[in-house]
Amino acid sequence: MIEAMLIGLAAGVVAGLLGIGGGALFVPALTIFLDLDQLDAQATSLLAIVPVAIVGTWRQRAYGNVRLPDAAALGLLAVAGAGAGVVIANAVPERVLEVGFAVLILFVASQLVRRALREDDGDAGGERE
Repeated sequence: MIEAMLIGLAAGVVAGLLGIGGGALFVPALTIFLDLDQLDAQATSLLAIVPVAIVGTWRQRAYGNVRLPDAAALGLLAVAGAGAGVVIANAVPERVLEVGFAVLILFVASQLVRRALREDDGDAGGERE
């Protein structure tokens, strides 16, 4: 349990520094360090998000940053999407989940690179003047 908590902490810190979702780091870490299969690692990652989302929403609501109707709609759609994801994840072979997750990680990485390059172009334009 302590190892899982340390993995979560490390993934959260790195994800916060990089500006990516923690699951992108948490799922591979669970499969490598805790020897979970892909389905269990993804389910664990999704479950770990629930208390974080609840606390984050509660705190942001105190600042006036939460539109309750939108949050409720998003929450209901997320529950429906999670239910559909469970059905699909249980229906396909584990290898399909692994490849799908790898494609997702490559997409996230490409978006990070694209964003970094775009920011560099913006900075360079300002320096030329």
